[in-house]
Amino acid sequence: MHSPEPVKVGPWRRRSRDTAYSNPWIEVYHDEVDRPDGNPGIYGVVHFRSAAVAVVAADEVGRLLLVGQHRYSLDEYSWELPEGGVGEAESLLAGAQRELREETGYDAAAWRQLCRVSVSNSVTDERGAIFLATGLRPGEAAPDETEDLALRWATLDEVLDEIDRGEIHDLLTIAGVSRHAVELLRGPRRP
Repeated sequence: MHSPEPVKVGPWRRRSRDTAYSNPWIEVYHDEVDRPDGNPGIYGVVHFRSAAVAVVAADEVGRLLLVGQHRYSLDEYSWELPEGGVGEAESLLAGAQRELREETGYDAAAWRQLCRVSVSNSVTDERGAIFLATGLRPGEAAPDETEDLALRWATLDEVLDEIDRGEIHDLLTIAGVSRHAVELLRGPRRP
């Protein structure tokens, strides 16, 4: 992909865009730009072909359902909320419902969006949402063949302690659990 015509991007001007790398999940752009100060520069953008979703799945006593898996990019094990990608043909809510079901086997009677997110917006265009799921009903999990998942329940205090100790460091998990904790303190936001 090469963009020959200059494009205004806020206070920036993109003079050209080339695809440096592409696979079914991401595309990496190399942009030649004029910076806000007018000087020439470059900008790299990782374009995600899907949006991100995460689910704060809370049971009737307030415990949260966590998914554990080895994350290749970090080469370490990670406990996090059920989460994944949502393609253009699927709504964020439908994607969150699918991810919860696939990764954990659970469905939920009630769903509500907790917040919208931009993930690492200095280098990526990935956006998404985090949902609260309650009224959980167990079922059969069907994770992707690339996922070797473990499940565990934890109290909100346990999860917050693990975040404080740096043991849980996944951004969607930190944002979702923190937003959930704030709502428990002051009540759900008003529309």
